[in-house]
Amino acid sequence: MTDTFDGIDLNADASDAATAAAAAASEIAADAAAPLASAPKVGRVRPSRSERRAAGAALRATVPFDAHAELAADEGDRDPIGLIEAQGRTRLPELLALRHGRMASSSFAFYRGAAAIMAGDLRAVPDTGIISQLCGDAHLSNVGMFASPERALLIDLNDFDETAPGPFEWDVKRMAASFEIAGRARGFSPEDRARLVTQLVVAYAEAIDEASRTPVLEMATARLDADAMLARVKGALRPEIAARMTRAIAKTRQRDSADAVARLAERADGTYRFRTNAPTLVPLRSLSELTGLDEHTAVSRVEGMLAGYQSSLTEAHARILDRFQVVDIALKVVGVGSVGTRAWVVLLTGNGKRDVLVLQAKEAQRSVLEDPTQPSAFAHQGQRVVHGQRRLQAFGDVLLGYTHVVGFDGNERDFYVRQFRDWKGSAEPERMERSTMRLYAEFCGIVLARAHARGGDAALIAGYVGDGREFAEALLRFSSAYADRTERDHAALLAAIESGRLAAVAP
Repeated sequence: MTDTFDGIDLNADASDAATAAAAAASEIAADAAAPLASAPKVGRVRPSRSERRAAGAALRATVPFDAHAELAADEGDRDPIGLIEAQGRTRLPELLALRHGRMASSSFAFYRGAAAIMAGDLRAVPDTGIISQLCGDAHLSNVGMFASPERALLIDLNDFDETAPGPFEWDVKRMAASFEIAGRARGFSPEDRARLVTQLVVAYAEAIDEASRTPVLEMATARLDADAMLARVKGALRPEIAARMTRAIAKTRQRDSADAVARLAERADGTYRFRTNAPTLVPLRSLSELTGLDEHTAVSRVEGMLAGYQSSLTEAHARILDRFQVVDIALKVVGVGSVGTRAWVVLLTGNGKRDVLVLQAKEAQRSVLEDPTQPSAFAHQGQRVVHGQRRLQAFGDVLLGYTHVVGFDGNERDFYVRQFRDWKGSAEPERMERSTMRLYAEFCGIVLARAHARGGDAALIAGYVGDGREFAEALLRFSSAYADRTERDHAALLAAIESGRLAAVAP
């Protein structure tokens, strides 16, 4: 009997299916790398949804699910500590000890800072060739809450430093392994950890299937509302956990620019000034003294950075900035993996002393997803981040933009700019109980699938993953093996710190 899917022969030569999938993937990759979307082409015939699903399903013959359980040998040229050292060569040397200290604090913290290590491991094993725009650093702490333009609190991916086109499963594997590692840190049993990964992958499969059947414009704006999510899950949680989630959501709504100013700045001479809290917060005035660069030149370079950023915004959003004035600037350390890259916070005031805005300008280096032996596909790394974020999120920061600047050291660098706090909140896996983390795994699967539907071809992915059960079985084995590897890499980091090879300070 011939197996068919919507009239498509699934027993056709696997190479034909691979060719069809590769052609679709090539189109997606070209679109993902393009800085501007092209207009629909007159007369272009796009494969139907059923044809794309069938092509994805047929790819299982050439890249079976079992292939995703594999890890390349942990030997030979693989040198995680050497890669950490290599990344440090482009970062602020005075912050490297802090980065190493933060990564050393736990296996999960190490994993958060080791996106480059995992990218190398993923490149060493077979992939589907089904290309999507990727988050690039998909783990459970990089799914969080933020405000939509109309001030609804949304749950979505919220970190895009490493975004780039790549095989869709790279994001899913990184997210799955993050739940295994977080579950181990919480002392969950192997069975409980398996449920987490299975919940994530099956939720992803169901959501990508739904996305493949959803009208394009509807999927472009599909969102996960935090209040609706809480209302849905309250009944499945113990009252004290539900109350804690309610408080967390309420607290997130208070995380705005005014809150940032209250925490980071003080009134001086009739205006605001950032406090000094070295090394995590160092105002520009102090940096000028440390670098020997006169303050006039330093301010001029920062103004150039902001002018370039403003030109990347729409005219309407650029005019918003015209109503603010810059009052102070500081270097601000954030996160784990990005520690050592240049990250500025800019304090602006608008219509009165209570009207404040804090922007964050983060240095954008090459994505770790890109093959380091090949030239980057992007001329401007800040534009890469902004382009990827806009593709993957349903709604985003209206002040998201990018710029290019000559740094204090005379080197040219790319940056992307966004609001520093706009109701932003992240998951705290170290506090999650089993029931909470399992629900969170479901939401992470939905969020990731919707992002891939916007950044790739949902029908092609849905055809490949099917109902997600067999895919989940493979990722269970992968996640367990990769968590073991992460623990070994973390131990190697501790040994490198103990031997003096790497400097570290307490986070």
